[in-house]
Amino acid sequence: MLEAIGGKENLSAATHCVTRLRLALHDEGIVDHEKLNNIDAVKGSFSTNGQFQIVVGQGTVEKVYKEFIALAGVGEASKEEVKEASSKKMNPLQRAIKTLADIFIPILPAIVTAGLLLGINNILTATG
Repeated sequence: MLEAIGGKENLSAATHCVTRLRLALHDEGIVDHEKLNNIDAVKGSFSTNGQFQIVVGQGTVEKVYKEFIALAGVGEASKEEVKEASSKKMNPLQRAIKTLADIFIPILPAIVTAGLLLGINNILTATG
């Protein structure tokens, strides 16, 4: 995997979630997608919000991550550290949209719930 992403020189930071390796790469253009997707453990890969993510699968990702960072010679990073490293590659418009998303996404469930409660209230208190 390390070779397919362009070697440890192309890796800025790495972390993982339940099913994926989350990588901040210096240049995503040099990733050999064909070579990466031909690795048995790799279920797929994609790039989002400046992060390159490799889908490995639940249960396997922890073992793969530990070996991956040992081979790459990078320390374990938190999700926030990888997000920060990835955001440096974004243009100003992408950063502004990400900032707005970071503000509104956490409060979205409260807004939806309030709207539903207001709708139920209007139905129950409507005359006729």
